[in-house]
Amino acid sequence: MEKLIITVTCDSTMSYPSNPHNPTPKGWQAVADEYVRSVQAGASICHLHGPYTVDAEIQADGTKLSDLDVPGWARLKQMIEDRSKPLIQYGIANGRFPQRKELLKQRPDMMSICFNAHDECFDYEPGRPPVELYGLHDRRELTEYCQVTREFGVKPEVEAFHYGGVWNAQRLVEQGLLKTPVWVTFFLGWKGGCWTPPTLKALQYMHDHKPADFVYNVSVMDPPTHWQVLTMTILLGGHVRVGMEDNPFLRPGEYARSNAELVEKIVRISREVGREIASPEEARRITGR
Repeated sequence: MEKLIITVTCDSTMSYPSNPHNPTPKGWQAVADEYVRSVQAGASICHLHGPYTVDAEIQADGTKLSDLDVPGWARLKQMIEDRSKPLIQYGIANGRFPQRKELLKQRPDMMSICFNAHDECFDYEPGRPPVELYGLHDRRELTEYCQVTREFGVKPEVEAFHYGGVWNAQRLVEQGLLKTPVWVTFFLGWKGGCWTPPTLKALQYMHDHKPADFVYNVSVMDPPTHWQVLTMTILLGGHVRVGMEDNPFLRPGEYARSNAELVEKIVRISREVGREIASPEEARRITGR
């Protein structure tokens, strides 16, 4: 079994806005510090959210997307790379496509690309208005993503909120547009119209049906099942994502004081069941980066 790749996603205000330890409101230096500490704790991929804003209303074309501060992403990337050498993965897959193509010029190691229609509902704290996101990501867009990521030497991270995302990715592999091994993240428990339940059975289904040349990572947006599903992922040979975007709780009702604490917990779990942790260099080999 390959060593475990840990992705960390430190900076989000949409999922759990009441989290008192979220670094984002403290400024981008605080966010960069969290990523560096998380790499020191065992993470090898940093999933970044640089500065952005979300559309206030649904647009005339039916979308509700994110506007990106492109220079701000470069600054955050540099602040991390000045002190550590993880794989840098640019997130915010619902960002406007022309802006994300500009981000590719910054040459991150990976870019998240949602391979299914984007229908997310960030509604994880009762009593707060949800943040709604909508985007199509049609097959023409996915084709162009594969072309421009190859042009800039960036590896796509295939985001699959349900199995249609895997079908789209496999189609592009067959067309020679998406290189293998494909790095795919399965999203379980993320609310919205592309929801997949955060259960062990759902994970087993994803595992059993993945193509042989796909290497998978798992993100769970559901605190009650988060650590259970990630533990099973480790046992099955998949890889995991932790961080305050997905789940800020070490245990029920107890916030982690830092993202590094969340990384340290999954490191302990993995080593207890006999699986060692991949370094950034090893993660590059495993992912085909």
